[in-house]
Amino acid sequence: MRHLPEYLMEAALLGLFMISACAFTVMLQHPASPVHGAIPDPFVRRLLTGLAMGTTAILLIYSPWGKQSGAHMNPAITLTFTRLGKVAPRDALAYVVAQFAGGVGGVLIARMALGRLLAHPDVSYAATMPGRWGVPVAFFAEAGISCLLVLVVLSVSNHPRWAAYTGVCAGLLVAGYITFEAPLSGMSMNPARSFGSALFGRNWNAIWIYFTAPPLGMLAAAQLYLAHRGREGIACAKLHHQNSKRCIFCDYHRARIAAPAPEGAKAQGTNLHPSTL
Repeated sequence: MRHLPEYLMEAALLGLFMISACAFTVMLQHPASPVHGAIPDPFVRRLLTGLAMGTTAILLIYSPWGKQSGAHMNPAITLTFTRLGKVAPRDALAYVVAQFAGGVGGVLIARMALGRLLAHPDVSYAATMPGRWGVPVAFFAEAGISCLLVLVVLSVSNHPRWAAYTGVCAGLLVAGYITFEAPLSGMSMNPARSFGSALFGRNWNAIWIYFTAPPLGMLAAAQLYLAHRGREGIACAKLHHQNSKRCIFCDYHRARIAAPAPEGAKAQGTNLHPSTL
């Protein structure tokens, strides 16, 4: 369990994200909230929610824990980097378990703090649900925003000049998605995030969308990136690598390239993040 600290950090990061999501949803969507009363326009409230959650994501990505764990906070992200050969399968499984635990734990803490406010139908534990255009639109919207997120993350994180701003780009996308896309699908991109809200709200309406569309969209993005740049164009699975924290993903990559290749097999690429060279 040498990587246990990273697993716990992943759980804590998504837990903190969910606490923030629940708190801001109560503040902006509960009818009894003074903020809700002062801002009657749903679009403006959604804009403020997007800014709050985008800022939360950025702060978590650049936090000491986010710098060490890589700040995936999302099983679909971890699965995608595993497909790209940047995460060891054992670490991937532990990350996914930790992320689901963090999603549940974060909503639990929020429920303990906010009580019945969080259960109000207008809040519903910050659940993600299809909008009035129905399930098909929600599915393709989730797949689309997930695909774009990964394309941006891969493009920016593997650019020597802009890699340090990957977390900012991800946070800005989260803010924009909540503002403009949320009416279509509730804006999840994250199976663990949706599961945590659904578990306490007992609302499993179309939960399958959030377990299938984000991974499919992100894996499609990974394939597009591989076709354009190849494996040598992918450095590391961390969203922020320009720091002194240990990187379990680079350790895995070093172990893979150091292992003897099977006879007749092509040599693996040796690309590491520029900060590790």
